[in-house]
Amino acid sequence: MRSAPTREHLHWPFFDVGHRAFAERLDAFAGSGALAKLDHHDVDTTCRKLARRLGEAGLLAACVADPTGTAETIDSRKACLARETLAWHDGLADFAFAMQGLGSGPIGLEGTPEQRHIVLPKTLSGEWLAAFALSEKEAGSDVAAMTASARREGAFYVLNGEKTWISNGGIADVYCVFVRSGEAPGARGLSCFLVHPDDPGFSIAERIDVISPHPLATIRFENCRLPDERLVGAPGGGFKLAMRTLDIFRASVAAAALGFARRAQDEALDHARQRRMFGATLADLQFTQGALGDMATGIDGAALLTYRAAWRRDVQRLPATKEAAMAKMSATETAQAVIDRAVQMFGGRGVKIGEMVERLYRDIRALRIYEGATEVQKLIIARELIREG
Repeated sequence: MRSAPTREHLHWPFFDVGHRAFAERLDAFAGSGALAKLDHHDVDTTCRKLARRLGEAGLLAACVADPTGTAETIDSRKACLARETLAWHDGLADFAFAMQGLGSGPIGLEGTPEQRHIVLPKTLSGEWLAAFALSEKEAGSDVAAMTASARREGAFYVLNGEKTWISNGGIADVYCVFVRSGEAPGARGLSCFLVHPDDPGFSIAERIDVISPHPLATIRFENCRLPDERLVGAPGGGFKLAMRTLDIFRASVAAAALGFARRAQDEALDHARQRRMFGATLADLQFTQGALGDMATGIDGAALLTYRAAWRRDVQRLPATKEAAMAKMSATETAQAVIDRAVQMFGGRGVKIGEMVERLYRDIRALRIYEGATEVQKLIIARELIREG
């Protein structure tokens, strides 16, 4: 069994010597033991430790904006390489990395100098955990349907309502919260606010347990009074800010799926070479070879789409909404198929708690939903095609 994901694709024209050097740093970090024996039963403590380790290693600079720069300068290919590598090793490591970028993304894009000075250094070092609070019970894919509100009172905003499915909810030190501020109907009347867990009126309504454990919660605002300097960006500009943030990181979701898929393929190949059946190894049987061929082809296809989207944003400086949607849809659906086939290849062992392929089976499922479900990605792709036409 290999000790790190394959690096063959780093010789594709999407990458340069800096990306290959960054991949070596990622492998050295993983090889140092920083990702060994992570406690998946105490995810709160584990995610805090992981963020700090990633920060100390300087790896969070691949997803968190420099306090003196802007999130627009984040190298998407490095963020993707990091998520692919970390996901190959452990889904919680990928989660800890990704949330530091997504949670601080709005500050990196439109934060005031003071907001940037307060939030970004501590997020970059891993001292603070960040959260991105967009979803509600009736407003997931349909962001414009949100009802949590901010009412202006003099030099303050008063927040009321709930946000749910918030990653790092319950343990974050800073939340970028999107609520309806009412400047206009629909998506044009949303704003973003910087919230800390000790702000009066903020509380954790519920911690949410899911099949692949990670910190997740419903957060509640009851007359949460914030000074107007907590507004991030322009009043009513929240929807565009949220979409800009998601666009930066959507291709990296595809990269995380790639990491899961590559690990499943490596596990399946190693198992097939050792498992004896009908007087041969599993790898000698044609149906196994056919499955491995499907895995490899699907993974390479998804990788090409993923790094094409990141390259388009980094190098061509062009919008990559359609390309990122294609990458996310392809990579997550491919990874689900690859992992399912790996579980099948393992037989009874594949569903035993503690087996890597069993963990991957739980890890991959959420990626087909969050940051835009597969069905939503299809709509995005179609709308972009129609608009271009």
